[in-house]
Amino acid sequence: MPGTLRSVSMARIVVIGAGMGGLAAAARLATVGHRVTVCEAGPTHGGMVGQFEKDGFRFDTGPTLLTLPAVYRDLMLKTGRTRLEDEVELRPVEPGSVHLLPDRSRVALANASRAKVVQALDETLGPGVGSRWGDLLERGRGVWEATRRPLLEEPLPDDPSALHRDPYVPARRGPFARPPRSCAEVAARELRHPGLTALLDEYALRFGLDPRRAPASLTVLPYMEQSFGVWYVTGGIRALADAVLRRCEQRRVELRFDTRVEQVLGGERVTGVRLADGGRLDADVVLCDADPAAAGLPGPRALPSSGRFTVLLALRGERPAAEPHRTVVHAADRTDELDALFSAAPRLCARPTVQVLRPDDSTLAPAGHEAAVLTVTVPAHTTGGTPGGFDWTAPGAAEAYADTVLAHAAPELRARVLWREVSTPADTERRTGAPGGAVPGPALAGADGRYLHAPNRTTTAGLYLIGGAAHPGGGLARVGMSAAVTAELVGTP
Repeated sequence: MPGTLRSVSMARIVVIGAGMGGLAAAARLATVGHRVTVCEAGPTHGGMVGQFEKDGFRFDTGPTLLTLPAVYRDLMLKTGRTRLEDEVELRPVEPGSVHLLPDRSRVALANASRAKVVQALDETLGPGVGSRWGDLLERGRGVWEATRRPLLEEPLPDDPSALHRDPYVPARRGPFARPPRSCAEVAARELRHPGLTALLDEYALRFGLDPRRAPASLTVLPYMEQSFGVWYVTGGIRALADAVLRRCEQRRVELRFDTRVEQVLGGERVTGVRLADGGRLDADVVLCDADPAAAGLPGPRALPSSGRFTVLLALRGERPAAEPHRTVVHAADRTDELDALFSAAPRLCARPTVQVLRPDDSTLAPAGHEAAVLTVTVPAHTTGGTPGGFDWTAPGAAEAYADTVLAHAAPELRARVLWREVSTPADTERRTGAPGGAVPGPALAGADGRYLHAPNRTTTAGLYLIGGAAHPGGGLARVGMSAAVTAELVGTP
């Protein structure tokens, strides 16, 4: 974790956006004496970490599980000397996930136990198959050790060319061995099993990445999850956003909702921001936790072309006690799913990879009922026939696809549905301002730097980028790290 922020002379700081990165950075900077104002274009906080409530049911509309909770433990400790567990109820998910593989075999993978994961895969897929996955995780550990500091804990180097090379070390080495150029090559050459390929593909798909193009270094993602664990916050991840907001209030951050920033002012150095209502806020430092183009800034690297489609289910009847928290129903046809998502003319896959979340959390539903969420990676939203996306506002498209997803992934729930709410990338774009409702992926080494994100420090003095669109990329842990890294930059004379 970055070191404790050093106190410097008090600065006037404006944070654009009250997403998790913006709030975390604001709390850190206000703690050391800076005067911080957060301007949020929407009516509430959290950014992608939203929540939908109706008839006593509550659902997360963004991230639902937490990895690397140490990031938020550090935030709470540095800004208020409390434990994360003093602010929210945090519990490990066990098993970490249950998978229905393309051949319909079912395997439960333990949380934070490589030995148990290997054993389960061997028992389900055949002797020795689990060992291949375990060996892959070990190579993912090598990627973690090579990239942890530059891709999580430190600013992007001024010369990031070292990160353009993939640190993944293949299983077979020699003078004629060619390192795998993608996750798909890793799967074909080293996993050699369709079930294991589906497991690895899912880590790419959840961030809208094509495993046929994503670098082999993406293997760091299953290593991190299966080594450090998956955690659930009682009340949903929105409770974590609420806790960070409370910390901002305790540190006397000024929070301005329904306040859109139209322009960052200044030449070689920022002098403030101009608001949509014509007002101006003077500032010595500006942090942008929003789509940079919306704030009149040069945009970072293109976001992934995919977003999330979610079906929120209000179910009559209690949740079965033995039901797993997270079930992943894998696509019936891998090639069809990848072509549907990543072709020049994206379409909807009829039998896609679906994450089914059924938390054991009585705070999410009225007594005797259950709240469940189905999530699918889908093409981002475009209108007017623009290539590279899907028009999610087309009449009936969202509801029809919800029927398809439910029938494919959880047909047993259809008779219990009291009502459902459907959310598409078009809804994400409307709520958060993310172009096309796209979900930013994590920064990854390799692929000539195509999976790196915009540096936190810009060429304009006093102007910084934070959040999923900036280094080190998307996901709750990385967004929290972007706040920590950038606060350290601001706090250093």
